Amino acid sequence: MSQSTMSLVLYFVVFFGIMYFLMIRPQQKQAKQRQALLSGIRVKDRVVTSGGIYGKITKVKDNSVMLQIADKVEIEVAKSGITSVENRDITAEDSKKSDKKNEKNGKNKNNQSEKGIDLEKETSEVDSESEKA
Repeated sequence: MSQSTMSLVLYFVVFFGIMYFLMIRPQQKQAKQRQALLSGIRVKDRVVTSGGIYGKITKVKDNSVMLQIADKVEIEVAKSGITSVENRDITAEDSKKSDKKNEKNGKNKNNQSEKGIDLEKETSEVDSESEKA
């Protein structure tokens, strides 16, 4: 083979390698995560559907779930229509992150109250104004 043919083949190999790592591999990883999410759905999980409906799962079937969206109101939703699960068990690593966030939020609330901003008073004032109207 000539030098130009070898370089052309090398360019194609490099191009497809880059495309694989930038496009195909992340999509496969995301599809695996979604499949794990859908296969791990349990009764009493709070979920959000693709239509934006929040609800609690009352029954899991093969390809669908029964979703309680209000008292005495249940709908059947395809599993593929579920976009996220709201109340997953938190791993140890995630709990450490949430503890740090809570500490930061506590510091922010302390700073706000020191500056004279009391959120509870503001909300109670808004509530009392709305009751008067």
